[in-house]
Amino acid sequence: MFDLTGKVALLTGASKGMGLAMATALADHGARVVISARKQDQLDAAAAQINDTVGAERAIGVACNVGYKEQIDALVAATRSRVGPIDIVIGNAGVNPYYGKTSEIPDEAYEKTMKANVQSNLWLAQLAVGDMVKAGSGSMMFTSSIGAFKPSEMLGTYGMSKLALIGLVRNLAAEFGPSGVRFNAICPGLVKTDFARELWDNPEVEKRIKQEIPLRRLGDPEDFCGIAVYLASDASRYMTGQALTVCGGSNMWT
Repeated sequence: MFDLTGKVALLTGASKGMGLAMATALADHGARVVISARKQDQLDAAAAQINDTVGAERAIGVACNVGYKEQIDALVAATRSRVGPIDIVIGNAGVNPYYGKTSEIPDEAYEKTMKANVQSNLWLAQLAVGDMVKAGSGSMMFTSSIGAFKPSEMLGTYGMSKLALIGLVRNLAAEFGPSGVRFNAICPGLVKTDFARELWDNPEVEKRIKQEIPLRRLGDPEDFCGIAVYLASDASRYMTGQALTVCGGSNMWT
């Protein structure tokens, strides 16, 4: 049910943290994975780590800045030419260039947030979905956030972008469902990654946050291995258009 042998997976934001953990899990279940991020040297090291972990040559890295459509186009083309038609996509790349009130965000920061967190995933879907339509099956998942479900005085625009991403997932799920292609969103709580370091890298803050989480701990990148394999595989073949919250219970009431 969870076997991904022969499948080709493309992941963005996958040189470290959650993306790397999810890529490793897919490779461990048999998929060939193309991991992407901005720096080729980090990707080469990450791909070597994946291959060493799974004991097979199943990962390669292709550099791409998701803020540029032409680079995503090149990434998709490289995946097809080097590995084959795409069966699985995980759009995990994202940015948060601004910490402050939504009413005061500079245009440049707003546009960068929306382009990287929403439009880049639309581009990725547009460019990769053809392979899945032709095959009559496929799965795309995009990393949203629990920030999508509530307002925030200082991280509001980031949350807005992640809510828009869920809207994108739902619309694509409705559009491509008849073709057998599924789209879902993964909504992490606070995870101990470099991306979120400013939110948890303080002993007192971390202690306070843990007390608000029923499982009494922050998330780890490895907590997303199972959900990635589930959504990529036939185990989730009747699930599409969903926003799955993985947060230790902190948002069970939302």
